[in-house]
Amino acid sequence: MLRVDLRELAHGKAIQTHGELKQDDPALERAGVALQEPVVVDGKFQSIGEDRYYWQGTASTVVRGECRRCLTPVATPLRLEIGALFTQDADALDDPDSYPVAPEATEIDVTPAIREELVLAAPQYVLCRDDCKGFCPQCGKDLNAGPCDCKPVAVDARWQPLKALKDKLRS
Repeated sequence: MLRVDLRELAHGKAIQTHGELKQDDPALERAGVALQEPVVVDGKFQSIGEDRYYWQGTASTVVRGECRRCLTPVATPLRLEIGALFTQDADALDDPDSYPVAPEATEIDVTPAIREELVLAAPQYVLCRDDCKGFCPQCGKDLNAGPCDCKPVAVDARWQPLKALKDKLRS
């Protein structure tokens, strides 16, 4: 459960939270994060003062993507440590890890904090491997499968002064 009833905190104990965000969560899809499996969330919610609550937990999932060089599907495991402050204090809301709580609120949903952290942590660009060669720019063949039969492209003579400068800087 990712919603916490604030009346349960009146006893002064921390509340354990456990739940999942669905793999096809619309908010994450709109943000461009494609999940291969649901997000498993565990954490602890506690009161840290008058109208101030802190949630600390973990979220783990696998993010889907495509290699930016060869378009091969890539799965990237993601495990996050998350800390979020929920408060009615307007001054504390300047902190990017703070979330507003309405004065009449009886429960708090930690899902927005988890979504935000996932969007920030999900890799925007991935490689299938560090030495991925990608596609040939002339014929489109996947160079990871082997070389193509294309002839090398002649270098534009206008780039020669820069090449000479590069060679000079290397020596």
